[in-house]
Order: sequence, then structure tokens, then C-alpha cells
Amino acid sequence: MTEFFQSSLGMGWGWFVANLILILLIALPVMLSVAIVIYFDRKIWASMALRRGPNVVGPFGILQSFADALKVFLQETIIPSGANKGLFLIAPIITFTVALLSWAVVPFDQDMVLADINVGLLYILAVSSLGVYGVVIAGWASNSKYPFFSALRAAAQMISYEVSIGFIIVTVVLWTGSFNLNDIVEAQRGHGLGFINWYGFNLLLYPMAVMFLISSLAETARAPFDLTEAESELVAGYQTEYSSMAFALFWLGEYANVLLMCTLNAVLFWGGWLPPFEWAPLYAVPGIFWLILKISAFFFIFSWVKATVPRYRYDQLMRLGWKVFLPISLLWIFLVSGYLMLTRYGV
Repeated sequence: MTEFFQSSLGMGWGWFVANLILILLIALPVMLSVAIVIYFDRKIWASMALRRGPNVVGPFGILQSFADALKVFLQETIIPSGANKGLFLIAPIITFTVALLSWAVVPFDQDMVLADINVGLLYILAVSSLGVYGVVIAGWASNSKYPFFSALRAAAQMISYEVSIGFIIVTVVLWTGSFNLNDIVEAQRGHGLGFINWYGFNLLLYPMAVMFLISSLAETARAPFDLTEAESELVAGYQTEYSSMAFALFWLGEYANVLLMCTLNAVLFWGGWLPPFEWAPLYAVPGIFWLILKISAFFFIFSWVKATVPRYRYDQLMRLGWKVFLPISLLWIFLVSGYLMLTRYGV
């Protein structure tokens, strides 16, 4: 595509237009996916509570998310009189923008990735860690006690679980020998018993897969770790003073992050765009279909947990991150590296 546009528009403009189109081909489907998964999220919660969920707007209520989007778009943006206006408005933009940036290095199929860089995982860690700034700025700029408490909680929570997520990712990098997400997916080809395309089948990496899934829930502030917006304690947390499109941008960013963590679970431990088994007919199905299927499975788990597991206390949340996940993930780095030194490198 880049060569086509460069031949007609020149090197500079051709590169710019080609990459802009590729960015839109990722960003627009992600935003559409957010509307779809919000609908399914509400349907799953309703089913588990023996309710019907959205069922009025469109067939089976499928257009409910779009009706909600139209509603917030038409609402007035109210800024509290004591708020810092500039920071108050820029906070949701930061959250939304950072949520989309990480998708640049996600492989949707073989060679179907915007930026196939060698340090893809480091890029995702660096960009995703910026998400906390949007929440902290929103809490501080609101000049209100509940959003401020929420911002403090969010900062502590995200830092706590990013540490363990980083160590968990190190075990995958050690086993693969690369930070590139495509290389990590390819390394899982036939990994289990010669025909299962999963790291999750590996007895050394399976505990890390479980811990990564739980840490993903905490990193995205999903139940049972949604202490940043605990409605029984903080009204709506850092979003309390927001309305209209500013509020919608927080929701878009939050669900885009949830989809990203579901994708990382699929890519790092469950084969990404590879079919589950090394069987030729399965490769006739496009890889993006397998990836979407795995993302959907993990999103169902996220919704299932939210609908069934009660919220943690804050001390329990911190204890799990610092006293359980951190030491176990650190120990697992030594176990994996020691095993690889003995078996792969013969030391």
C-alpha cells in the first residue's frame, strides 16, 4: 500500500497517507468493537442475574450502545466551577488516545500489523503505563474529594500490578527469546505435544497465564478490582464530575484497554492468530478469525468475573499485588531461566 501511494503522491505524502489509512483501519474497528462489547457486557451481566438486559433499541437491543453514544454526544459538557478547566478537558483525551496507541504493534494475522517492531512488548508496557496519567489528572483537576481519592487509588493500583505484569512478561520473553509479538505467536506453533499452539499448555508458563489474566483485571480496573470507581464508596470515582463526550471518552478508553488486555492474553499465552491445533484444514480459516474468537472468550471471562465476584477491599488488592503476585512472578523468572539454561543452552 505504501509503495502505491508513494508512486502517485511522492515519498513524503505517500507514506503519510498510507499510514493514516492503516491507522484508521485499526482505530475505527476498535471503536466499533467497544460499542459491540459494551452491549454484550450488559447482556452477559443480565443473563447471569436472570434479567433481559438491553432489548428495546433495535433487534434484541443491539443498537443500545449507539443510542447511548448519541445521547452523550447531544448532552452539554458541564465543567465544575472550581475545576482546572484545561486539565479537566485534556484528561479524557489522554485516556482515550493512550488506549488506542498500543494497538499499533498488535499482530492480527501473519504480517497483519501496523508496526512490526522488535520491541513490541516494551512499547505496549511503556504506552499502557501512561494511561494512569489521564485518571490522575481527571481526579485532581475535578477539585472534588471523591475523584481525588479515586485518582490516588488508581495510581497505586496500576503501579502495583504493572510490576507483576512486567515480570510475567519477562518469563514469556525468556522462553521465546524476543520482544516481538509476531515472534512470540510463532514460537507457540506446535509448542504443546507437537500439535497444540499454546504456551498455556506449558506447565511452567500456565501459572503465569493465570496470573496475567488476574493482573489484567486489576490493570484495567475491572471487577473485582474496580476500586477506582467503586459506586458504593466513591460515587463514580474519577468520572464523577464528567458528562457528555468527556465521560464517553473515558468509557471508550476503558473498554479499548479491556480489549487490549484480552488480546495480550490471547497473543502471549494462547497462540494469538494461530489455530488451536496444528491441523492443516484449520489454517484455511483466516488468522484474524482465531484471534477474535480468543479475544471474545477472554472478554466473556472478564464479564463473567464482573457479574459473579464481589469487590475486593483495598488492602486485599494491595496484598495480592505486592505480597502474592510480585514474589511468585519474580521466583518464576528464576525457575524459567534456570530450566532454559539446563535444557536449551546446556549450561
